[in-house]
Amino acid sequence: MRGLLISVLVWCLVALPAMADRPIVVELYTSQGCSSCPPADAILGELAERDDVIALGLHVDYWDYIGWKDEFAAPAFSSRQRSYARVAGARSVYTPQMIVDGADHISGTKPMKLMERIDAHKARATPVTIWLTRDGDRVRIRAKSSEMLRRGATVRVATYLPKATVDISRGENAGRRLIYHNVVRNLIDVSTWDGAGEFRATVQSPDGVPLVVLVQEGHHGPMLAAGRLR
Repeated sequence: MRGLLISVLVWCLVALPAMADRPIVVELYTSQGCSSCPPADAILGELAERDDVIALGLHVDYWDYIGWKDEFAAPAFSSRQRSYARVAGARSVYTPQMIVDGADHISGTKPMKLMERIDAHKARATPVTIWLTRDGDRVRIRAKSSEMLRRGATVRVATYLPKATVDISRGENAGRRLIYHNVVRNLIDVSTWDGAGEFRATVQSPDGVPLVVLVQEGHHGPMLAAGRLR
């Protein structure tokens, strides 16, 4: 995967109590070769316009064999979805699937249930607060937790393409022109953190490329904090 070079510097200062006021993360697992996915892709496009939601489209590669290779798909995204399934005790993965704040698994074609879960997560307090600043191609990440994180946390950085139009010539969506939003192109683990002190990291990313930072409990648990730079 290309476009994101990581240079990380992490150190700890004195921890200060903080409670997170953060957007809710919605991940859509989708595929250009999935005939059931376009309605969910459209819903993600609506979510991408909201300031209180970080909407991310992650294209999986396990439908590529049915006649169309998804140009945005990556094995890492399929692996991430399977990791979520293992945590949830699910035996299989599917598209379109939305995962809300790293915790709730919802069919991408059920918008009412999706909105209910987004609202529910807005009421969920977390101990972590995050700040992002950009200076050219350098993005500085700061995070504080008001308590030690018993399961620890993983800090990840994602870059994404805000919008893309694709003409599909084969497979289940043959003959369709589809629009995709917030297409994740890179998703990289920066560091782990136990909540002690203040987390700081510096990430190199091309100026002008939208970027999201996720602080996630454990490895694939609930989101503790999230921030973005458009």
